[in-house]
Amino acid sequence: MQRLLQHFRWILVLACFTPALLAQETTAPAATTGEAAKTQAAAAAVASGQVPPPRPPDFLENIVDAILEAFDIRVSGNTTTHYAVAAGMLVLALLARRVVTLFIFPLFKRVSARTRTTFDDRLFAALETPVAAFIMLVGIFAALRVLKLSPSADEAISYGSRVAFVIATFWLIWRGVKAVLDHTAEVARHKGLPVAHFMPWIKKSLMALFVILSVLLTMQSLGYNVKAILAGLGIGGLAFALAAQDTLANIFGAIVVAVDQPFKLGEAVRIQGNVGVVEDIGVRSTRIRMVDKSLMVIPNKIVASETITNLSRFIRRRFEHIVLLPHGTAPEMMDEMVEVIRGIIKAQPEVDGGGVMVFFRDITPTALEIWAVYETFSPDFPAAMNCKQRINTLIMKALAERKLSYAYPTQNVQLSAPRPENPASPQ
Repeated sequence: MQRLLQHFRWILVLACFTPALLAQETTAPAATTGEAAKTQAAAAAVASGQVPPPRPPDFLENIVDAILEAFDIRVSGNTTTHYAVAAGMLVLALLARRVVTLFIFPLFKRVSARTRTTFDDRLFAALETPVAAFIMLVGIFAALRVLKLSPSADEAISYGSRVAFVIATFWLIWRGVKAVLDHTAEVARHKGLPVAHFMPWIKKSLMALFVILSVLLTMQSLGYNVKAILAGLGIGGLAFALAAQDTLANIFGAIVVAVDQPFKLGEAVRIQGNVGVVEDIGVRSTRIRMVDKSLMVIPNKIVASETITNLSRFIRRRFEHIVLLPHGTAPEMMDEMVEVIRGIIKAQPEVDGGGVMVFFRDITPTALEIWAVYETFSPDFPAAMNCKQRINTLIMKALAERKLSYAYPTQNVQLSAPRPENPASPQ
């Protein structure tokens, strides 16, 4: 099998390069005096602008012409030999495609599987389909070039081949770039780099750039003057900028978010008083899943200009307690409760004991206030709330053991009987 593949490989090489060599060695016959005169007349017509200059042949035409000359096919119409050569090109393209997809790329994949990195695995898997499509395009359009068709059909085939090869080329390049970006995103996620959360936005931006470039190159390959089109866009650029100023502001806002990185995907934030989890950071807007599971879409220009509170980047959790006791509580009991509450809080393993503060803070018209503040080591919200719940329960038990109750906002109103305006004097 290996010897057969090696022989077939040499056949492909000879099939590709032998016609080109024969075309270089073949010399055109000397032109007659009448043909020289016709050539001079045609050149004068082209120079005067009456006749457009002939289109230079593309690489497929050169390949087909070399193959026809190699087989000494010089007739103008379609013969059995023309159809046989066209069918042979299709068969050759199919065989080349099968060799690439069944032997060459599987060999590359087996070699890449032995390496430590996953980049080569992604790259070969991404390039296999575009390469196979490119081979088939060469075979199809080369077979069509062999046949002698009408001028309009030849022109349509020429335009179609240009567009198809430009699209196939950019598809191949984009698959390679996408493999690079996917590998970069995987490495960034593995190392915990912030750029990992912005890789979808980067991929979208590069995709838009590739689409624009492919459209421009396709137009240029079809004969359009791309420079004139871009110059026309430059003249109307001011009007376009005025009409699309909001879109441009959103794009610059996305760039600011990507550079400053005030939040990442999956983090909880507060923007304009709205709290939610960041689901997507796009070119135009940022999508936030609200607490009630509704979706809020905020333009990036607002995100870049508003104050953002990142609720997922706590280094600790801080809690504040206020215990209200009634005015009838004895001073000794107030001192005891301050010490009891301080001991309860410091006894919790999740609490930073050095930062605990408990004081008899205020005497208000309605209650006696004991103020307590503490911080938990972990920023995890459920764990911090469990700690707070445990502290609240222990404080309630301590008050119940001392038969103390919470103070409620109360107001004493004293009512008395009204005095008579002219009280009767004693007799």
